Amino acid sequence: MTNGLIQVVVTLVIAILLVRPVGAYLVKVFDYEKTGLDRIFGPGERLIFRMIGVKDREPMGWKKYVFAMLLTNFIMMMLMYIVFRTQKFLPLNPDKIGNMSPALAFNTAASFITNTNWQAYSGENSLSYLSQMIAITFPMFTSAATGFAVAIAFIRGLVAKQNNLGNYYVDLVRSITRVFLPLSLIVALFLVFQGSPETLHGAVNATTLEGAKQTITRGPVASLESIKHIGTNGGGYFGTNSAHPFENPTPLSNLMEILCMLLLPTALVYAFGVMIKNKRQGWSVFAAMGIMFLLFLSVVFFAEYQGTPALNALGVHGNMEGKEVRFGISESSLFTAVTTAATTGSVNNMHDSLTPIGGLVPLGEMMLNNVFGGKGVGLLNGLLYVILTVFICGLMVGRTPEFLGKKIESKEVKLASIALLTHPVIILVPTAIALITPGAISSILNPGNHGVSEVLYAFTSGAANNGSAFGGLTANTDFYNTMIGLDMLLGRFISIIAMLAIAGSFATKKMVEATTGTFRTDTSLFTGILVVIILVIGALTFFPALALGPIAEHLGMFH
Repeated sequence: MTNGLIQVVVTLVIAILLVRPVGAYLVKVFDYEKTGLDRIFGPGERLIFRMIGVKDREPMGWKKYVFAMLLTNFIMMMLMYIVFRTQKFLPLNPDKIGNMSPALAFNTAASFITNTNWQAYSGENSLSYLSQMIAITFPMFTSAATGFAVAIAFIRGLVAKQNNLGNYYVDLVRSITRVFLPLSLIVALFLVFQGSPETLHGAVNATTLEGAKQTITRGPVASLESIKHIGTNGGGYFGTNSAHPFENPTPLSNLMEILCMLLLPTALVYAFGVMIKNKRQGWSVFAAMGIMFLLFLSVVFFAEYQGTPALNALGVHGNMEGKEVRFGISESSLFTAVTTAATTGSVNNMHDSLTPIGGLVPLGEMMLNNVFGGKGVGLLNGLLYVILTVFICGLMVGRTPEFLGKKIESKEVKLASIALLTHPVIILVPTAIALITPGAISSILNPGNHGVSEVLYAFTSGAANNGSAFGGLTANTDFYNTMIGLDMLLGRFISIIAMLAIAGSFATKKMVEATTGTFRTDTSLFTGILVVIILVIGALTFFPALALGPIAEHLGMFH
């Protein structure tokens, strides 16, 4: 355990050291001021803007920003659906893979346009190379960039003096050209160096040492894996995801993938503090997210090392079921906590094989959906709770709540409530429907409390736009493809629209002078209150469902 703990600490220290420089770089990308970056990226960006007819300084109010975001995402989703339905007739299909069914194509298109990357199929057997590249890898860039653009627009709205959130198309393009493409290229080259394939040749036949014949699937794996983690997309080229030796060959590649998942969500919180000209506020939010992450990480780490009563009775110390030997318990536990904290959904071990309390951790992180969270949206969810915390504290002291010098009024609270309540509704209601639908119940491979956890995990993963799975659920049915597809779309866009509406409202508010009665939101006291409110709201909302799943399963092991 000691060696494993050291590995975890070293990884997290590296991640923390990257927060400030990467966050400062993000500020330069999105502040619209001229910098040295323009000499490198400017010509290509101006060409793109001319091609699509966009003026790079044209301002957008929140409604125009939302419309542009929804329109581009809708068009891309339709194009992805067409590719999945016609891939049999398209080029770059050396293994002659057929078309997807309508329900599966809808689910997959919804999944990758929403940065969820839930997969009800096995990638190497269901997608052509063309589909993997233009309908899977490409939207990994655009969906991550969309989340980034929305978060930056929200930050601008908090401190703006007019209804101007920036320009969606500029933010989208800059996110791709200046952030995701350069980082993905570097990471892809590193993964090729570690052993991930990157080729357009088809599968190859090999003979094992025992003389058996084996077909080895390959393809443009490294390029998908890089943006998969940089963009906190998740999914995988192969069905076994980052447990596959082609996706994640070595402990060093595992370290790189963990750092990639943490890199931009953590740096964006620092960038938030810089952009609002209050670094203490940024660090306050960062500390709250960091405390919750360390809490969840500690639970899964010690739960997996402690194992279960059945394993302990056999003299087996620690739970290695479903884990790769090359990663061990520590790196598997860290990966589990990181991938659901950053809503990536990539897995290097089977969450279905975690101990019940270990399995509760990824569920809990996705239910809260703000423990750093995915590209942009994680920060939005974190700031949603900041607004609610300020409002609650304002009620306690009998004062109109203020955040960043602007009053929080009924409109903002109503919009925040919509965003907050949507998440549990689209998790718990579909889960209840699935558990009383005979066709859906037959998809559960493990009966009892574990089966409840499998269904609950599926809809939580979809609503949180995470994309990881417990693994013991046959999700490729019309019921689950349709329900989880809708779940992903609602989980992505309702909260984004509500939060941008809040940003538009903030942008037109007048600044209020701070007084001795102003409740400061950049102190350690506020950080503590924020953590407590997030955990209390999460517990009140989801504890009954968790009690029927992982908690009941854990308690049942002792009887």
